[in-house]
Amino acid sequence: LLAPELCNYTECLSTMVGTFPLLSVQPTRGLVDEKIQVVVRNLPPALSVTLHSLHCSEDKDLWEAFGHYTSDGQGTVTVAKDASLGGTYEGTEPMGLLWSMQPVPGSRTGLRLRKMDVLTPMVVHISVYSGHMTEGFSKQSPLATVVTERWYMAPGVCRIDIREHGVRGTLFLPPGPGPFPGVLDMWGGGGGLVEYRSCLLASHGFVSMALEYLSHDKNRSSDIESKTYFEKAFRIVQEHPLVMKDRVALFGLSFGVSVSLNLAAYSKVISPRCCVCISGSHVYPAKSISDVIMKISEHGYKTRFDEEGRVVWRDIILPIPTDLGEKVDMGRIKCPLMLVVGEDDQNWATVESAKDIAQMMLAAGKKHLLTILQYHDAGHLIEPPYTPHFRASNFIVPQTRQKVIMLWGGYPKQHADAQEDCWEKSLSFLRQHLYPSPDSAPKAKL
Repeated sequence: LLAPELCNYTECLSTMVGTFPLLSVQPTRGLVDEKIQVVVRNLPPALSVTLHSLHCSEDKDLWEAFGHYTSDGQGTVTVAKDASLGGTYEGTEPMGLLWSMQPVPGSRTGLRLRKMDVLTPMVVHISVYSGHMTEGFSKQSPLATVVTERWYMAPGVCRIDIREHGVRGTLFLPPGPGPFPGVLDMWGGGGGLVEYRSCLLASHGFVSMALEYLSHDKNRSSDIESKTYFEKAFRIVQEHPLVMKDRVALFGLSFGVSVSLNLAAYSKVISPRCCVCISGSHVYPAKSISDVIMKISEHGYKTRFDEEGRVVWRDIILPIPTDLGEKVDMGRIKCPLMLVVGEDDQNWATVESAKDIAQMMLAAGKKHLLTILQYHDAGHLIEPPYTPHFRASNFIVPQTRQKVIMLWGGYPKQHADAQEDCWEKSLSFLRQHLYPSPDSAPKAKL
C-alpha cells in the first residue's frame, strides 16, 4: 500500500511511464563479500531519487546508508555505473550502500557493526525514494523496497563447537569431501570468540577455526597463558580428517598477529605453511599472554587522547626497539608471510613495525618470504569487504576492563577500498600457498 501523500505522484508516474518503478537487487541472497547489482527502472527521465539501505543489528541498533542519483534518459539508475551526487558516499560506488553504513541519527555512541551469529544472515532493506533525501526516511514511504540477505556462511558449511584439551573455539568445514587446507584464525585484544571471518574462509574452501584466547571469563585466563594453548589449537585443525596436514596457515589481526609471529618463529611443535597478519606488530615476543599485557601496561603512560577524548595507543610500542629480546626474531620465520598495514592506523604502530620487519627479514636473507600490503588512509580494523568503517568505537581494555572510545583510524572510502583489495589478495595468498594447484581451489558462491 502506498502512503496517501504519494498517491498523486505515483499516479502521475504510472501515466508517464506506463508502470510503477521497478527496483532490482541481484543477488538478493549472497555472501557478504559478493557484489550486488542495484538497478532502478521505469522512472521518468532526469528524476532525482535517493537509494537507501537499512539494517537492524543484533544489538537492535539501526544502520543506514544512502546515495543521491538522477535517472538517465531511459528512466534508469544503475548504481554500478552512475555516480552518487551526495549522501553517505559519492561517485560511482557499486557497494556504497553497504560499506558507507553508519548508525542512524540519535543512535548510541561508539557503535561497531559485527555479526556474532553466523547461522543467520545480515538482512538489509534497500529502497528507492523520490527526491534527494538526507533524513526522515522512516517517515516517508519508498517507491519500492527489496529485502536482501548477506551471509558469512555458504550453503553446506558446517559449524562445530570445539571444547577439547582446554581449547575453546569454533571450527568451520567447507562443503564437499575434501581434503582442504586449514586456517587457525585469531582476532585481537577485544577478546571473546569471533566467528564471522572463519566462517567466510570456510565458504571459500578452507577448514578454519576461530580461536578464543583472550577470554572474558577470568577463570579461564590461566589455561591460555602459554604457547602450548595455541599449538594445541593448531593441531586440532591439522589433525581433522578433512584437512591436508602439511597445509595449515595462521591468520591474525592485531593481537592475533603477535601470537602468529611468535608461533611461526619459535614453535618447535608446529610449522605453519604461511601467515596472514593484519594490523599487528612483532614488538613484545609473547612468552605468555599476561607477559605481553604487562608490557603494554608498563608503557601505558605513552597513551594519547585526541581532541574528542578518544584513546590513541599507537605510541605504546614506539620507538620500535633495537634489542632483539624486545621483539620477535623475524629472521627465524621460515614460511611465506603477508603483512597488511593501514597507514592511518591510530591503534598500533603497524607502519613502523612493517618497516622493521622488512629490514630484519632482509638482513636474514628472508626477504623473498615477505609480502607487504600498505594502504593509504586505511585504519586498524581491516575486515572482510563491505564491512562499514569505524574510525572509533567502544572498547573494553583487557587489563582494567575499563570502557573507552578507541581511535582506530582510517577514512571511509579509502578504508573500504583497502578492505576489498586486502580480502581478495589474502584469499589469493592462501590459495597460492595452501592449495596444491590453483585449479583445485574452489570458488565460493551462494
